[in-house]
Amino acid sequence: MKFNTLGRTDIKVSQICLGTMTWGRQNSELEAHEQIDYALEAGLNFMDTAEVYAIPPSAETYGKTEAIIGSWFKKTGKRDQWVLASKIGGGNTSWIRDGSRPSATTIRQALEGSLKRLQTDYIDVYQVHWPWRGHYHFENSWIYDPSSQNTEETLASMVEILETMNELIKEGKIRHFGLSNETAWGISQFTRLAEQHGLPRVVSVQNEYSVLRRLFDHDLAEVAQHENVGLLAYSALAAGAITGKYLDGAMPEGSRGSISGGLYRNNEFSEPAIRCYMNLARDHGLDVAQMAIAFVLSRPFLTSVIIGATSMEQLKTNIAAENIVLDSEVLRGIESIYRRYPRTI
Repeated sequence: MKFNTLGRTDIKVSQICLGTMTWGRQNSELEAHEQIDYALEAGLNFMDTAEVYAIPPSAETYGKTEAIIGSWFKKTGKRDQWVLASKIGGGNTSWIRDGSRPSATTIRQALEGSLKRLQTDYIDVYQVHWPWRGHYHFENSWIYDPSSQNTEETLASMVEILETMNELIKEGKIRHFGLSNETAWGISQFTRLAEQHGLPRVVSVQNEYSVLRRLFDHDLAEVAQHENVGLLAYSALAAGAITGKYLDGAMPEGSRGSISGGLYRNNEFSEPAIRCYMNLARDHGLDVAQMAIAFVLSRPFLTSVIIGATSMEQLKTNIAAENIVLDSEVLRGIESIYRRYPRTI
């Protein structure tokens, strides 16, 4: 397993990160523990979760994933073998602290709850799950409009978050601070304010990235390069759509699409691209899921790709993608498809 440095820290994380959001909804505690055991044996040392998990989110499943991870830590005593990342909700979720945004008070409330569920004294990377001011992630890119954002209020809130993270680092409750579903402007302001006020720098940003969605390629990639804020890429398989399981309106029982009642990144615009990627993989004797993950692993701004699975077979396939090196012909094929279908979902 290859390891990459996490931002400007001395922490090395596996280039594949164990995603956990199905645990407590699509996966039982027993299945989740089996996944953790296998991932650790396969060489992974990086695991990501969030207070809002399991997904799809609800008041009933809130915190279940962290509790499952905590029971594994208690059972095995192997907390020290994982670099653990978790997240505070970004606000606007009515059943999490009445939808309030991250603040000095709510960050502490959220963290204390996570630490209790996780049965640990610290979290290695504590992330803000999404910007409270609004953003273009989660299928919002077609309607995103930042014109109503209050710059002064936003910057003051960023300073408050940084100051709180600094206090928590000093108290030993977290080691580092990260972002998720952020924009180039947001990351740049957090890094500028951290330097201006002598506060902790952002070490990573967890954003979506796949052959179908590559918003990170431009401004975000430049920020990542110059500010050393590596990408923790999620949804490398476009929530499973890249495998073709939702084509022609199919809705496999037990899939996230069936649970959520939606086709999850599979629509009239994405289907032609998905078929092309499936054909490209087949023509080169590749598993399409492994090809998609291997492509993300090849990107120069990547720190780690977060993979999730609802079965051990899926988990083994996804982790094994680290051994796949895409040749120039496959990479040209991916670029050709993306040029034809640059905005599919």
